[in-house]
Amino acid sequence: MCGRFVLDYDETGLLHAYVATKADREGPDWSPVYSIAPSTLVPVVREHYDDEGELQRTLEPARWGLRPSWAKEKGPRPINARYETVMTNGMFKGSFTSQRIVVPMTGYYEWVEQEDGTKQPYYVHPEKGGLLNAAGLAAARKDGDDWQVTFTIITREAKDAAGDVHDRMPAYLPDEKLGEWLAPGKLDDDEKADLHQGLGEVSEEIAKTLMTYPVSREVNNARKIDRTDPALIEPLSAE
Repeated sequence: MCGRFVLDYDETGLLHAYVATKADREGPDWSPVYSIAPSTLVPVVREHYDDEGELQRTLEPARWGLRPSWAKEKGPRPINARYETVMTNGMFKGSFTSQRIVVPMTGYYEWVEQEDGTKQPYYVHPEKGGLLNAAGLAAARKDGDDWQVTFTIITREAKDAAGDVHDRMPAYLPDEKLGEWLAPGKLDDDEKADLHQGLGEVSEEIAKTLMTYPVSREVNNARKIDRTDPALIEPLSAE
């Protein structure tokens, strides 16, 4: 699964990397965060057609934990969607059809239980650094006069380095596949099947480029750590 991730790009870097514009120009700027937990408002990338019919790619805030418009107030707000069932699961299939997004990240955390019962955090990231394009799904619902966007991250069976610490990992997209994934409009059944298969293939290839190492157990306490501290992703020193 993916229950905590890192995005150490600032807003200017993200807009440049995705050749995007900021959807909410009045909203706060994004700064690097080294521990992003569920329910956090984070930047995601999506595409839509504007009033003139021009394709626009935007960076906009969304809250982690999917809540479709039909979901009950106290219902589940899943942070992950399984790749294997994302096209058939009632919680996700509508979003897969027409509300696909990309969740930028530079790595994520997983935990391994130790012999003494404690959990050691590991940081999983690209060997050469840079952005990871996590495949995500969004949902929007009206809250008063405003629209609130929520999202979930698609996960798949872990491969290679990621599989050393957990059996699930985010499904990542290469840069050249972003347009295909983000394309607005409602997909038919054949288009969904092709897109789903393609995600499985390319995400497995990206998995082979990831590496992992242990980090400080300060990461374990999501509420008390300084989320802006880059030391959270430094490799744990050998003793």
